[in-house]
Amino acid sequence: MILSAPDRSLDAWFAERGWTPQAFQRRAWAAYRAGESGLIHAPTGSGKTVAALGGAALDWIEAPPDQRLPVRAKRPRSKRPTGVPPLILWLTPLRALAADTAGAIAAFADGVGLPWTVDLRTGDTSSSDRRRQQEQPATVLVTTPESLTILLSHPGWRDRLATVRLAVCDEWHELMSTKRGVQTELALARLRTALPALRTWGLSATIGNLDEAMGALLGAAGGTLVHADLPRPVELTTLLPTGDERFPWAGHLGLKLLPSVLVAIERGGSTLLFTNVRSQAEAWFDAIRIAKPEWADTIALHHGSLDRALRDAAEAGLRQGRLRLVVATSSLDLGVDFPAVDQVIQVGSPKGIARFLQRAGRSGHRPGAPARILGVPANAFELIEFSAARRGVAERAVEPRRPLDAPLDVLAQHLLTCAAGGGFVADDLLAEVRGTGAYRSLSDADFRWALTFAASGGQALKAYPRFARLIEVDGRWQIATPDIARRHRLAIGTIASDQSLAVRLGRKQLGSIEESFIARLRPGAAFVFAGRRLMLRRVRDGVAEVKAGGSGPALVPQWLGGRLPLSSYLAERVLALLAEAGAGRFDSLEMQAVRPILELQQRWSRLPTPDELLIEATTTREGHQVTLFLFAGRLAHEGLASLIAWRLGQRAPRTVTTVISDYAIGLLSPQPFAIDAAIWREVLSPDGLEDDLLACLDAHELGRRRFREIARVAGLLVPDPPGKRRRAAAEQASAGLFYDVFAAHDPGNLLIAQARAEVLAGQLDTARLRAALERARGQRLALVEATRLTPLSFPLWAEFVHAEVSSERWEERVKRMAISLERKAEEGE
Repeated sequence: MILSAPDRSLDAWFAERGWTPQAFQRRAWAAYRAGESGLIHAPTGSGKTVAALGGAALDWIEAPPDQRLPVRAKRPRSKRPTGVPPLILWLTPLRALAADTAGAIAAFADGVGLPWTVDLRTGDTSSSDRRRQQEQPATVLVTTPESLTILLSHPGWRDRLATVRLAVCDEWHELMSTKRGVQTELALARLRTALPALRTWGLSATIGNLDEAMGALLGAAGGTLVHADLPRPVELTTLLPTGDERFPWAGHLGLKLLPSVLVAIERGGSTLLFTNVRSQAEAWFDAIRIAKPEWADTIALHHGSLDRALRDAAEAGLRQGRLRLVVATSSLDLGVDFPAVDQVIQVGSPKGIARFLQRAGRSGHRPGAPARILGVPANAFELIEFSAARRGVAERAVEPRRPLDAPLDVLAQHLLTCAAGGGFVADDLLAEVRGTGAYRSLSDADFRWALTFAASGGQALKAYPRFARLIEVDGRWQIATPDIARRHRLAIGTIASDQSLAVRLGRKQLGSIEESFIARLRPGAAFVFAGRRLMLRRVRDGVAEVKAGGSGPALVPQWLGGRLPLSSYLAERVLALLAEAGAGRFDSLEMQAVRPILELQQRWSRLPTPDELLIEATTTREGHQVTLFLFAGRLAHEGLASLIAWRLGQRAPRTVTTVISDYAIGLLSPQPFAIDAAIWREVLSPDGLEDDLLACLDAHELGRRRFREIARVAGLLVPDPPGKRRRAAAEQASAGLFYDVFAAHDPGNLLIAQARAEVLAGQLDTARLRAALERARGQRLALVEATRLTPLSFPLWAEFVHAEVSSERWEERVKRMAISLERKAEEGE
């Protein structure tokens, strides 16, 4: 069905809104129309969506009617199949973005006068909607990497996608350093092979390594980088302590500043309040709800563990201007356009310049408008981090995202997808896979190993019929049975998380909580979730059944990955600010506010600088504490702490307890530590790093636990049928059994090597760990024996105490120690 040509142009659409197309948008349109692919890099709110769609729109507008690709009528006269496949695939990393993106595309098409239809396909799409989409495809299909991969696993995918001319990957920076990003690369390579005219464009707002990002997206195909030189002004205001108010040296949620935050919300219009993790979001929403009960109908909570209906309601409320406040995590960081949002509040340090920019960009989300953000520090030292973030923005220093290199579990999954989707010839598929950025250097041997593993389970499992998943017929590999294809589609997806339980209040689904949290609760225990106080009734069939209310203290759920590490870019600027403070410079309001604490640190010890590694030793009633200020972030410090403790133990037997922060590593021992530069040089040497790490950690057990995700992705763990859930312990046991069998009977299994490599590179961040030790090697050592805890070592001491006492006793003890130290400071001791 060919519809009449639209009678307007893009320029008319812009003029109607009082806008003018940006230069980067015109460059993107021209590149698309020249048949090119590429990456569009532009600030949030500057019009990347229009930049990506404009070329296809102009092609349609200017093509002679008899040369236009047909599209489905917006209101088909019958329910019979139209036979009109889609024109555009739009990939989004989060389901939360999909509905808003689909709405924005539909609004653009309607405004320009294009007869395009838009459909949404994600894991939330009902089976009836999927059947309708198959019978009556829309012009634009908005989907996720997993849903696209499922489409490619059906034999008829080539016909269903035969007319696709444009694939857009939104928020590419969020995908490229993950296995979902690799999955996207493989899916796009598959499409490019079948559709030679396909153009692929990525969109990104905050990323430092643009060429590498484009190479990961397009692989060997190459492309055009369209960079919008539109520096958007960012206005950061930080909440500061007032009068004689004490600002904590250590803290978590920053709820001390709740009254000031409430005032800002009342004055600031519609507000997005971001926290770094879901537990913080739950705690802040609960505190605001209790403090302002009259706001009950105008505030909402949004994070990835909430039920889809609750998230949709929060997004709709913001979009329609009905809500004054939404408390959110990264679930609303990306892409969702809320023109009604007047201000953004960031609780706690953003921990990275890119994240800070992304969240600030949610406010004033329109071309030319400044991004305004209010920073709420959780403790005194986060004042420095907000000041460092402002400096990083001024310097345009944005962290890079590093793409993954050839994960074989994702390749094994892709081989099954291709086999289920009509089959493949091995040599042809190898060439296609090498066209991606992730597998550009994939060896013949590794590909053949992955193929053998996908076909039979490899050397250790080839005798078991259940792992005979592929067969070769006349040189073409195909899925062995329809049942294997069905099980594989259930398993598609590469996001790893702790096993989760659905939370149900009566008949209402509230979302999901990780099983490890619920396992600690007895029936009758109270906890806060989905903005409600709940009481656990029982756990049955993978569902935590709850009722409203409950007595006693209410716990806040904790999810895996509960703390974000300080980025190296932000850490560098924090160190620079500390060095300036040591020289008497306090240029920002945040630095002036924290000046008394930093001057006290200088008086009792000294301040760290980029050229000097500070090592403090002191004695408390808990024991002898040494604090090493390496500024490598939590993830690297976790591995470094184990390494340093082990190396000290190799010199002389001793008991060492370790804690970490973003700034430092704390060591506690009943025996005093030697304050000797030669010893610390040896302990901090980067020589023999990997071997010593594997010696000091239970590398077998770490790899064994990491293997659960790999086993799931590679198809070793049979997915549960819909409606049934296996316990996390059972799944881990199954994965552990595979790991032990491979280690004993198939030591050359490449998935075992991948698990160990992921532990070192991912869990321990050995690249940053090594960089920290190399930097330490070039620094002067400042060894200080302090007579008392210093402001910078105090948070580490608080962590030691936290491990020993309950939360209530810990808070009181930390408060008493802080008051005691401040009193000594006032007395000039």
